[in-house]
Amino acid sequence: MATTKTATVTFRIDPAVKEALRTAAAREHRSIANMVEVLIRDYCGRNGITIPEQGDLLGDEKKR
Repeated sequence: MATTKTATVTFRIDPAVKEALRTAAAREHRSIANMVEVLIRDYCGRNGITIPEQGDLLGDEKKR
């Protein structure tokens, strides 16, 4: 089984927003990181922003 590569993102947010994120993640039984990814994917889907599949990105790296 191939391992999934991930990227690290570090950012600062208002403590109240972080607590809301923590609450949302808990309600969905998700980690905070996974909840952020779900929210970003939802936003992109609603706004016509395409997110390439990870396999497509890895294929591009191999061609270089």
